[in-house]
Amino acid sequence: MTRRALITGITGQDGSYLTELLLEKGYEVHGIVRRSSTFNRSRIDHLSDPKVSRIAGGNLQLHYGDLVDPAVMARLLREIQPEEIYHLGAQSHVKVSFEVPYYTAQSTGLGTLALLEGIRESGIRTRLYQAGSSEMFGNAAETPQTESTPFHPRSPYAAAKVYAHWMAVNYREAYALFVCNGILFNHESPRRGESFVTRKITLGVAAIALGVQKDLVLGNLEAKRDWGYAKDYVEAMHLMLQQDRPDDFVIATGEQHSVREFCEVAFARAGMNYRKYVRSDPRYLRPTEVDALVGDASKARRVLGWKARVGFEDLAGMMVDADLELLKKQLRR
Repeated sequence: MTRRALITGITGQDGSYLTELLLEKGYEVHGIVRRSSTFNRSRIDHLSDPKVSRIAGGNLQLHYGDLVDPAVMARLLREIQPEEIYHLGAQSHVKVSFEVPYYTAQSTGLGTLALLEGIRESGIRTRLYQAGSSEMFGNAAETPQTESTPFHPRSPYAAAKVYAHWMAVNYREAYALFVCNGILFNHESPRRGESFVTRKITLGVAAIALGVQKDLVLGNLEAKRDWGYAKDYVEAMHLMLQQDRPDDFVIATGEQHSVREFCEVAFARAGMNYRKYVRSDPRYLRPTEVDALVGDASKARRVLGWKARVGFEDLAGMMVDADLELLKKQLRR
């Protein structure tokens, strides 16, 4: 029997990879998109037309909705009756969250509450994946970070994610909902948004290599993160909802690299020395910085059988190659 899944944030990086994964597994996939004057569906365009993609067929359906509208969310839950829900939608840019803290709290925090309450009120039998973030650890009390490491959020985005995390736990304990929190560390891909630092770097490499740009301006080059491949990470999301009991999991590679290291590897992929092109500007720093994060995913390996497959250098190289090809196509037009 075909299983039915609902994805919020389906047009984002993770949403697009997760949609591909679920369609390949034979799911009927429903996605929520916001109505706007311009379409922002480039990551899933190849899946929405059966003539383009055989795996999609008629099994992908999109619905208009907004996480900050509880009535619409409740109606969609009743109409779709999903057996699995993957809650990926949010205002997810950390630096931007300092500029729009109220909207970030609404979409990232209260949007999760609207979904949880919609599930409770409708009485549908479903399983929910709630997308957490390593940013919740912030000024972490221990290294590496595990499922039991205390949260110390250092941005409006991280604080909203902490609220969403604990509301998910509360609804699991109070109403016996099947809810899993995935505490995902940084995960990247050629589909990463252009304003995120890794994609900003690889796009900069491509532009400099092809003579379109002279230098690359970034913020904190010494910030250290645990970077993995988004396509690996959506597999962990799916595995969480296949377990007998709901639980929370850290998803990470266990390796830590600085922004400077990412620059070094990315520029080297195109045969360049990053020191000639990269400079730091205080304007790009956050009001409160998170200096270093690295995750311990041993629980996910033990319980889910999951581990990251794509390493740091391969990830950076993949992204540079994709952006070089993208920019070459644009320049040929």
